[in-house]
Amino acid sequence: MEETLKLRSGATIPLLKKSDPDFRKYLTRTTLSQLHLLPGADPVAFSYSPEGDDIVFYFDPLFVTEAPPEVWYKKELSETRTLPSGNVIEKMSTRRACERGFYTKERLEQMFYRPIEEPVAYTVKANGDTVYFYDKKTALRLPMMCVKCGNDVRYKHKLCQACYEEDLAIRRAEGEIHRNTYYGMDRERVLFFDLELTGFYARDEIISISIVNGAGDLIMNTLIKPEHTKKWKKTEKIHGITPEMVEESPSLQELTPEIKRIFENADRIIAYGVSTDYSHIKYIYDTEEEQEELYKKVRCCANEFVRYTHENRPDIVHASLIDAMECFGIEWTGVPHSSLADTYACRNVWEKLFPNYYNTQE
Repeated sequence: MEETLKLRSGATIPLLKKSDPDFRKYLTRTTLSQLHLLPGADPVAFSYSPEGDDIVFYFDPLFVTEAPPEVWYKKELSETRTLPSGNVIEKMSTRRACERGFYTKERLEQMFYRPIEEPVAYTVKANGDTVYFYDKKTALRLPMMCVKCGNDVRYKHKLCQACYEEDLAIRRAEGEIHRNTYYGMDRERVLFFDLELTGFYARDEIISISIVNGAGDLIMNTLIKPEHTKKWKKTEKIHGITPEMVEESPSLQELTPEIKRIFENADRIIAYGVSTDYSHIKYIYDTEEEQEELYKKVRCCANEFVRYTHENRPDIVHASLIDAMECFGIEWTGVPHSSLADTYACRNVWEKLFPNYYNTQE
């Protein structure tokens, strides 16, 4: 018999023998039930039932909670049954068992669990058959099978290794076609932009905008004086823009006509993590129709990089702009996290992802 048992939580508990000095301190489920208590933590030890088929768990009395009154009031009237181990379990409805996290052996197997503890409750069907419930918390997690072939244990994305590699090869081929297609875009009509903000939420204001085109020409690069926010300590540590630096800068309202003109002449507007930038820049437009027209031009470089890594570099688990630059071995122009440096970085990453994006190749 095993001398230790590893729980789902990762904790390892010892086999408890009657000769152990701590034996009398611990409580079984039956004792807890008699005292109107519920386990408040993982078991601290275990032993085997007399037959050796099931496991009996023991709990530390220092980590228990009082059962709700509605639970133990009902117990006074409930039926009980004594197991061969001597532990007493109560009769309860299936609904009440589910509320406590107790399930039948068949239901646990459907959830890929195997009970190793003896039953903790039971019910009786209309035909007189007894159905036992087991605690999911102390059941062992079973290996989950591949959802595609069902013949092997899952490796990634619910697939076994063979099915995953087969699926990956298909996705990689589709991705390469997508990235290597000749899109025939005009470099001067493809824009890359980045914003720096006073914070991380929709209510925060733009304090910097940079725009360059596909040829690398700088179209706009300016600080912006926010209308309402006076200080932004958290984001200041990231982008380095202080309230004093924007004091003499134009407001977003003053820059809006020029930004609209620049975007109007673009066929594509690309940013890294564009959902954040778009969610702020869209408010320079007055109508939903104008915002929708802008959105049709928008593309997200971060999404394309994530797709690339999933298909070609599954070892890369993060997808920040810094990660993308490092992945492709691109040198930074300027300081990372400034809008200008991030804009040029986005442009460079995009060209690595889409080498045939423009109508003329360098």
